[in-house]
Amino acid sequence: MKKEKVVLAYSGGLDTSVILKWLSNKGFEVIAYVANVGQNEDFKAIEEKAYLTGASKVYIEDLRDELVKDYVFPALKANTIYEGTYMLGTSLARPIIAKRHIEIAKKEGTKYVAHGATGKGNDQVRFEFGYYMNMPDVKIISPWKDPEFLSQFEGRSDMLAYAEKYSIPVKASLKKPYSEDANLIHISHEAGILEDPSSRCPSDVFSLTVDPKDAPNEETVLAIEFKDGLPVSIKNENDNTVVTGPLAMIEYLNKVGHDNAIGRVDMVENRFVGIKSRGVYETPGCEILWKAHHNLEGLCMDKEAMHLRDMLSPKYAELIYNGYWGAPEFNMLTSLFDTSQKNVTGTAKVALYKGNVINAGISSPCSLYNQDLGSMDKAGGYHPVDCKGFINICAIRLMASSQRDNK
Repeated sequence: MKKEKVVLAYSGGLDTSVILKWLSNKGFEVIAYVANVGQNEDFKAIEEKAYLTGASKVYIEDLRDELVKDYVFPALKANTIYEGTYMLGTSLARPIIAKRHIEIAKKEGTKYVAHGATGKGNDQVRFEFGYYMNMPDVKIISPWKDPEFLSQFEGRSDMLAYAEKYSIPVKASLKKPYSEDANLIHISHEAGILEDPSSRCPSDVFSLTVDPKDAPNEETVLAIEFKDGLPVSIKNENDNTVVTGPLAMIEYLNKVGHDNAIGRVDMVENRFVGIKSRGVYETPGCEILWKAHHNLEGLCMDKEAMHLRDMLSPKYAELIYNGYWGAPEFNMLTSLFDTSQKNVTGTAKVALYKGNVINAGISSPCSLYNQDLGSMDKAGGYHPVDCKGFINICAIRLMASSQRDNK
């Protein structure tokens, strides 16, 4: 009898290796899918391990360029930040992983997909929403929500015993006392020793950024050129390095951001499932890009357009965080943000210094700034006497409320 195929999102770690063998032992033909979203991994070794563990086929997909162009850049246009702090490094990578997962399932002629996300976190939601949006009749195997799997694996010791029984290679290195997830955009650190929000994050946890105390004692000045809200080039004015291309620019900003201690965040956030959790994040390149972009918007965007966009950005961030990338309301907002970025064109200079991204000058051929009009030293065509009527008209409702409340 022909085995049913299942495509498993595979990382090569203990959990997904055990899941691969468990699915195989249940009678599935397991196809391993490895998404390269910029994590620092030996993908050849992961491929070999997947075959050793029982995979019939292994897909290793390089999604980095698409991740930047089709996911990071739309979030940049919306100035997207979750709960005012988190730059959505994990959240932005999930929909592209899910999309490619379903594309492989269709190619292999199966409706079965599987993942190793836990039952307490956000990723289970993000992945599964992505599956349903790309294949409504998908059949999802989620072992960490499966009673049979949970009864067999109560903890790490059960998984290690299973790995030993089936000769699954396990790294001998000591496990860190917290979990990490890395990609091109950022790295997250959470759980374990980081679960107590009253304790400061140990300095040795950080890996994508140097300690601010160890950063250079001189500024690094970057000139970032934008066209309709998107970066097109970066020039380092210290050494005249010029970088172009979406992926290359993010990688370069990550490097200079690392060297200047940019992008550290330590917060307690609200997960979609209702649990508060502490997350420590490092997002060096995107913090530089977001701040430079926002500085330029101040010069180029109409006041009311900017204020409306800023009202809607938190909703957009919430949708991305909760896994609704591609939902109808998400697509509506995306169209609005695309429109808002027309004429956000010009150059934003930023000075990087010991964890800070400092505005170092903005210029644009689409500028709405009138220096004479804004000057305190000349009228510039502005007529102060006009303000008397303007204030009187705007104050009518305030006076009416005051008269009513003081009767």
